[in-house]
Amino acid sequence: MFKSIVRGLAIVASALGSSFYGVASAQEPIPLEIFALREVIQQVSLSPDGKHMALMKIDSREGDPIVEIYETDDLAKRPVRLSADPMEYTSLFWASNEVLGFTVRQRLYKRIRGFNRGVFANRVSAYNIRTKKFQDFGNADFERQLPDEENIVLVSTGNAISRDDPFAAFRPRAYYKLNLQTGARSLILKGNDKVATAAFDAAGNARSASGYDAATKEFIFYGRAPGETRWKEVLRRDSFDFEDFSPAGFMKDDPSKGYVITTNGNDVYGLWEFDWEKGEYGDLIFRDEAADVRRTINHPNSYDRPDEVIGFDYYGPKPQVVFFDKEVEGVYAQLAQVVPNAYNLSIRTMSKDGLKYIVFNVGPRDPGTYYLVNNGSISKIGSHSPQIQPEQLADVEFVEYTARDGRTIRGYITIPNVGEPPYPTVAMPHGGPFVGEMPDFDEWAQMLASRGYMVFQPQFMASRGWGQKHYIDFLGQGGFKMQDDKDDGMLYLVDRGLADADRLAMYGWSYGGYASAVAATREDQIYQCVLPGAAVLDTQLQKKYNQESTLEASDEFAERRYSGINPLDEVSKINVPMLLIHGDVDQRVPYEHFKRYMRAVEQAGKDDMVQTLVLKEADHFYNTLYYRHQIKLYEGITRFLAEDCGPGGL
Repeated sequence: MFKSIVRGLAIVASALGSSFYGVASAQEPIPLEIFALREVIQQVSLSPDGKHMALMKIDSREGDPIVEIYETDDLAKRPVRLSADPMEYTSLFWASNEVLGFTVRQRLYKRIRGFNRGVFANRVSAYNIRTKKFQDFGNADFERQLPDEENIVLVSTGNAISRDDPFAAFRPRAYYKLNLQTGARSLILKGNDKVATAAFDAAGNARSASGYDAATKEFIFYGRAPGETRWKEVLRRDSFDFEDFSPAGFMKDDPSKGYVITTNGNDVYGLWEFDWEKGEYGDLIFRDEAADVRRTINHPNSYDRPDEVIGFDYYGPKPQVVFFDKEVEGVYAQLAQVVPNAYNLSIRTMSKDGLKYIVFNVGPRDPGTYYLVNNGSISKIGSHSPQIQPEQLADVEFVEYTARDGRTIRGYITIPNVGEPPYPTVAMPHGGPFVGEMPDFDEWAQMLASRGYMVFQPQFMASRGWGQKHYIDFLGQGGFKMQDDKDDGMLYLVDRGLADADRLAMYGWSYGGYASAVAATREDQIYQCVLPGAAVLDTQLQKKYNQESTLEASDEFAERRYSGINPLDEVSKINVPMLLIHGDVDQRVPYEHFKRYMRAVEQAGKDDMVQTLVLKEADHFYNTLYYRHQIKLYEGITRFLAEDCGPGGL
């Protein structure tokens, strides 16, 4: 199926990563300038015939990504280099051996146009490596490749969908086949309120769909076989039960059956067979006692074996991977023996004949590195952060502890290479809050650890990955039990002798910023300072933004989500130093939060407790933070922690 014998690791002499600052010494903290750089090498992909490899590369501090196209049998040969100026490449994909497609974005506005309406617009374009011609195809979102139709891809248009919007699958979109040579666009499905969005197979057939019934306030799921035009309703569920039903691929031998990730009446999410003709569950394939199944894994040869599910993974100390396909499992085992610091390996793209493929590894001691396997030999292509040495990075440990209400909470600690415990420790709750974390390479955690801080990432109530009850128990607990989970974790680390009780801080972004703002006002204070970033500081304002959605169900969701403590009402209780951070074109948590909070700070006479850091022209999301934003952010964080976090600094 593909070469399963990896003969040895041969690092290509002309490795493709840039080194703007050289390589830092393993004995010194990694310079902030290196952490502030955007990913140098990313999006490495092979053409179907394996003759060409494309990648995105940033080769200067403030530069935008360029695309380079290499001949895989001669990586030392000068590549074709493409710029998208004044637009910016965001991803790439091969539509045929000759046509390379791109998604690009362009900044069109100086200010955000409203909630979740940012300053960028997305487009689809392409480059023909034979004719050397560009084409632009206008505003659209790329959905997937169609390997059986050369130069044809699936794209969609519709209202902007937030990346963590719980109702994304129920907002209508229109789907088109787009010819990347001629520009011809043909409508294949137009979503509506009843059937809003769909999932497509590799042949371009819409196989499953979801919608919303406003009359009953129910989510509806549909299925249909290839070639059919009528949808069959297979499942309804109440829109307020917070239950996920996630189609996760179809079975190659029976197109009427597939995989879904759901609880099916249990607490923990498992992987189930599902009959789309009958609307019935089949066998339970896997369910852990405590950890949710996260996703299925497709065969890496998307050209020869498209959409074939070969395994899945689930939450744990690190991604827990289970393979159905023993041949692929054997290749991964061999790769783990030759890839340095192998941790979370994946085969990203493969030629149709299976002789060449791109391997990606990421982990606490690898910021993310790409390799090319060519007829059994493996060569390094480049890294997200080529200036960082593995020995400079910190290990991550999985922890479990008991919160004050008796529940088991999981978390991850990044333990610095310098100093001895007990360490000054920064709690870093994730955003969302309805997301799950598993350790790979966390830039913020490693940046702090390289300066001697231990970093704690708790999977508090509302985090995904540890069962349905752990997720839905958040209702009404913002600032209450959700906050206890974080504090109890820090106290657990103090009891273990790892964290210094007199040197604790909290830094977070988005929801994590909200939690940091709440932490500043708790009566039983355990922190010396807090650093809220892009924080929801007025829950009632954020609820209003959410309720402007066209989906009626989101009104009740927002009501429940924002029923906890409102930081704006607690300003007078601030009792530790705060560094308040916000981007002034944030679309997810608009800058109005920052302005309202600072007015309240002034009125409460707390000016001496709160410092500010405004990131000009910065949006909410990591991929919109440029070098100028990141260096200002990192310099501000490290200075504040060292100098102003409690008496004498942290």
